[in-house]
Amino acid sequence: MSLAVGLVLALLSTAALSCAVYLQHSASSSLPTLALRHPLRSLSSLITSRQWLAGFVTGLSGLALYILALSYAPLSLVQATLAGGVGLLAVLVRRGGVSLSRLEWVAVAASVGGLLLLGLSLRAGAAGAASAGWAAPLVWVLGSMLLAGFAAIPAAAFLRPGAGLAVAAGLLYSAGNVATKAAVDGTSPKFMFWGLLLVCHGFAFVCLQLSFQRGTALATAGVSALLTNLTSILAGLIVFSEQVSGSAAVLRGLGFAGTVLGATLLAATSRATKPAPARDPRFVPERDIHL
Repeated sequence: MSLAVGLVLALLSTAALSCAVYLQHSASSSLPTLALRHPLRSLSSLITSRQWLAGFVTGLSGLALYILALSYAPLSLVQATLAGGVGLLAVLVRRGGVSLSRLEWVAVAASVGGLLLLGLSLRAGAAGAASAGWAAPLVWVLGSMLLAGFAAIPAAAFLRPGAGLAVAAGLLYSAGNVATKAAVDGTSPKFMFWGLLLVCHGFAFVCLQLSFQRGTALATAGVSALLTNLTSILAGLIVFSEQVSGSAAVLRGLGFAGTVLGATLLAATSRATKPAPARDPRFVPERDIHL
């Protein structure tokens, strides 16, 4: 019964989070350039936008539902349940008047299909083992933060606009999820993991908002969501020893392959609907993060 409650909460969470990032991405296109060296001005631009603020409040609701879901179900199974998030985002983008290419629809289908296969593989027995202790979650979180820093700056030059920051946001949100699971499981010291949750989600939020003005919704929010789900599932299996039946190994392998393929295609096929001219003050090159 508790597992079913956790999965229902996870479904409600992904609906809220998908709507939230769509609203925030849509609002960002009409805002002045967000810059880390002008944090107060950037924050003021965000919170004075009604559409962005509605998305932010919706996102907080989704995060609260996610934390509740983790108290009822294993991390890997909760993340696999969020499989519909990217598909729902694609539908919202299409209904918003933005046409998607055939390759982008293939990317969405591969992503959602891969996460669904992961969900089926985890149903066989994604039960949490004994407490993971504090060392494994901490190492995972710190390693994710290092990889996020690499993706946000050095690796961004080799990716499509917004994709580098989106990858960083996905890794940081995943690290925050690991910290959340450790905290709700009672891993000591709990205050450290709650603190890491706030730090990771805070930096992830910044990266994602900066990416919104550089790329499309699917190339930013979509890629971020995929990496958040994929790496969180991996963390559930590796860090928290959430065991999966050996008979589901093929499904699990295909699921990971589909998700990675979808994320890669979304980053590779990113395109702006209306490319901004260089003199447009809202155009922010990927290599310039305004530190």
